[in-house]
Amino acid sequence: MSPPPPPLGRGRRRAAQAHDAALDDTELSAARAALAQGRWQAVRSLLVRTADDWDRRGHRVTVLGAEPYTAAWAGDWQLAEPESADAAVLFAFAQVHRALRGKQKPERAREACAAAARRAPADPTPWLGLLLLERSLGAEEDVVRLFDEIRHRHPDHHHAHHLLVARLAERLTEAGADPLHEVYDFANWAAEQAPADSPLAILPVVAHAERFRVLAAAGHLPTDPVASGHWDGRRARQVMKAAFDWWLEWEHEEHPRRLVDLNFLAHAKYCEGRSAEAAALFHRIGDRFTPQPWSYPDRDPASAFRSARDGALGTT
Repeated sequence: MSPPPPPLGRGRRRAAQAHDAALDDTELSAARAALAQGRWQAVRSLLVRTADDWDRRGHRVTVLGAEPYTAAWAGDWQLAEPESADAAVLFAFAQVHRALRGKQKPERAREACAAAARRAPADPTPWLGLLLLERSLGAEEDVVRLFDEIRHRHPDHHHAHHLLVARLAERLTEAGADPLHEVYDFANWAAEQAPADSPLAILPVVAHAERFRVLAAAGHLPTDPVASGHWDGRRARQVMKAAFDWWLEWEHEEHPRRLVDLNFLAHAKYCEGRSAEAAALFHRIGDRFTPQPWSYPDRDPASAFRSARDGALGTT
């Protein structure tokens, strides 16, 4: 194992405070910068290269759609190429993000996603846009239905599984810390159904963190995850060990959302008190933290990540 990196200098500490939703996708970052200047052709080329790598396509369109300027430039792209499925899906995601920010009515976003789905019936990405929307605004039966639509097109869709776990974790808040909660059953089932090398093996760890978010926000657990005891039980230890063992054997450097998994796993190992294992994960992550789960339930994610990382690496 490589030695841990040296302590962060002042400049690197400032850099660590900024989360980049593109994660480590440099092609995506370049296309996003071009789109900010109105050069939508760079995004066109990016999505052509992405083709039917559904997890990567979903990640890239989600990140691009979140930018406030995307709706206008995607609209221009649609005028130039009205038959383009890529233009339609990018416009749809821009509408979804606008609806989530309260800038327009959700129905417009739903219509845009439906139009994108008609252009590319085999593509799960328009359905991911709808799931992003309904995970926050829709009824539970709609969330489950949309997840089924995505899974029908891509059974191991990474982002869709994370979204459903987050929604399921919010069921039965009044039940408190129930080790038999259905979110754990779903996450275990999904991990077992996936291929041996699938990053969905980390999903039970995600479910554990999402349930902590819900319970801590409702006052059933302390808001300090380390002091909460949520990662101390036998079931939790088994889940964390299985996920860490999977990472040691199967880590996929090329997966577009691997840093999401690494952050969930590092958070879990730190909360569990397994400093050596957490240090190995932090070394792999570097400065590239993700807001989830470090923000749970109401923390500043950059500060929480930096504190845990420094503690695990002994650089406090």
